[in-house]
Amino acid sequence: MSRTRATAIGFVAVLLWALLALLTVGSSPTPPLLLNTICFTIGGIIGLIWVQVTGSWAQLRRVPLRVYAFGSIGVFGYHALYFSALRAAPAAEAGLIAYLWPLLIVLFSGLLPGERLRLGHSVGALLGFAGAACIITGGGVGFQAQHLPGYGLALLCAVFWSSYSVGSRLLGSAPTASVAVFCLLSAVASGLLHLLLEDTVWPIGALGWTSALLLGLGPVGLAFYVWDIGVKQGDIQMLGTNSYAAPLLSTLILVAAGIAAPSWGLALATALITGGALLAARASGTARVKPPINRTLR
Repeated sequence: MSRTRATAIGFVAVLLWALLALLTVGSSPTPPLLLNTICFTIGGIIGLIWVQVTGSWAQLRRVPLRVYAFGSIGVFGYHALYFSALRAAPAAEAGLIAYLWPLLIVLFSGLLPGERLRLGHSVGALLGFAGAACIITGGGVGFQAQHLPGYGLALLCAVFWSSYSVGSRLLGSAPTASVAVFCLLSAVASGLLHLLLEDTVWPIGALGWTSALLLGLGPVGLAFYVWDIGVKQGDIQMLGTNSYAAPLLSTLILVAAGIAAPSWGLALATALITGGALLAARASGTARVKPPINRTLR
């Protein structure tokens, strides 16, 4: 697969994550960990169906346990930390800190074999972060000392997902089908924590169950598989910068659905995120890119 095609496939995850907010609203009032359990189960089943169709069970058996541990901790840890952060600190501030992960992906990717961090990638990622800040905080943010534990959890959340994404590049020989195991193990962990921490409230009516099903099929399902292809075989710096399109597209979808109102802040965010993406694209286009190095798992 070419680097350009893999990058395009990886960007499908960003488009799917743009539907996360709308579908989450539709699945209300199901608590987060129970919703995770439902969605990760669906996402895992998607992968198992693919494994059955392609007859790649033997590939999964050859994947080392450390790879399954790494992927499951990354996928589940991100979501557990994210929800915990939003409970321990105001949503705007915690969400903004958590959305440092695309910027961290760009910075961490410079440490990968065969990759070179260029100025355009860094500046583009910073512009994207500024655009995301306009959307998430609505133009105002006030960090408070009493919420420091929540801010710390949000920062760990960003570190978890960026480390998972960049670390996946070093596990390039692990088949994308292994993401099915990551999802199923995450579903089990989410289910156990749900029983300990939450009251069981299932999705309500056709809207609730349809939203939960679509979440599992898309933003918390297929997205993990295409993202795996993108970060392993595509332009990971370009993907990191373009990931800031997710909160922008998500807000535009909410505006179109009548759930959110348009604003000048949204227009500014559009300009910043688009400008950042163009800078990153130019940096990638002028870079002399080496093919990604895949390490054989033994």
